[in-house]
Amino acid sequence: MRNDVVIAGIGQTAVGEHWDISLKELAFQAVESALEDAGGLKPSVLYVGNVLASSVSSQANLGALLADFMGFRGIEAMTIEAAGASGGAALRAGYLAVKSGLIDVVLVVGVEKITDKITSDVEESLSITLDSDYEAIQGVTPSAQAALLMQRYLFETNAPRNAFSSFPLIAHTNGANNPNAMYQRAIKPEIYERASLVCEPLNLFDISPDADGAAAVVLTRLDLLPPSQSQPPVIISGSSFTTNTLSLHDRPDPLAFTAVRMSIERAIYQAGISLDQIDFFELFDFASIYAALTLESAGYAKRGQSLQLAQDGFFSLDGSLPISTFGGLKARGNPWGATGIYQVVESTLQLRGLAGKNQVPDAKFGMVQCLGGPASSVVTHILESIER
Repeated sequence: MRNDVVIAGIGQTAVGEHWDISLKELAFQAVESALEDAGGLKPSVLYVGNVLASSVSSQANLGALLADFMGFRGIEAMTIEAAGASGGAALRAGYLAVKSGLIDVVLVVGVEKITDKITSDVEESLSITLDSDYEAIQGVTPSAQAALLMQRYLFETNAPRNAFSSFPLIAHTNGANNPNAMYQRAIKPEIYERASLVCEPLNLFDISPDADGAAAVVLTRLDLLPPSQSQPPVIISGSSFTTNTLSLHDRPDPLAFTAVRMSIERAIYQAGISLDQIDFFELFDFASIYAALTLESAGYAKRGQSLQLAQDGFFSLDGSLPISTFGGLKARGNPWGATGIYQVVESTLQLRGLAGKNQVPDAKFGMVQCLGGPASSVVTHILESIER
């Protein structure tokens, strides 16, 4: 009997502005769906992916809070933070716990409640994910950092500014068919061209919207999967967490997301497959430049060539490597600590054949990657659909 770590249950809330419910109620909605999907499995460990609760929601110790609220008082529970990679980091912790054989069932939930503070306060809070001594103290924000990277990219590659439009166009096309996405409407190139600047050269469509949301997964081993779970099993066949410098100025080449390459290589090796066997890629499109740098650092394109491949349809839903198949961070929204779990939930739907109009045909391997900062923390998971 195979002893793989399997995703037994998934759950998610709509991404948006949830003014009317609390952080713990939002998390509970996703967890309730995931536990029902898991066929009654009971977790003995809870890992929570979150970035902003301490500063935005004035709430720390989410593990104990959520375990109590969800009726799991007494279990092991903790919060895991790695900036935008927090959800992926929490999932990796759950994967390692189950894989070790010490834990039978793990519940992983990512949750964020951005709307507990106004936008300027949230932006200030997000700056703590940067290098405080050299970046945040100068007023740099995650958006400003992405703008600096895009400016450097345009300078080095001589790429036309509007070439970045393909990434948000792909995301919004796919997000239009995602009922849980924050933005469910495709956009046209001329809409992108007219968008106002957020942080030059980034415009409104080049940066993902901060949002509220919660997503959850239940992990167990394949041999413990209940008979009532009739969905095709989706296992985690590769998992990797790598890091790079937190500050950009410490890197020889800021446009080389080295940790992206390292993390993918390790996860692919564990899964026993090659890069060209990946059927779709849920990448971390926090900004359009992040999508380009991720694809080039992963090995799917050379420096400066990912933009042309995107324009040619290579990364579209019917292309050779679909990305952001449910809208990505750009159209689905970016609920920071929950984003990595949303990516896994969406990938599981793909591999179960339940992605509806966004279904990637005959998908067997999906790659999920989330980033903390400009690939300072990188978590990559390979998900695989298998026969039970």
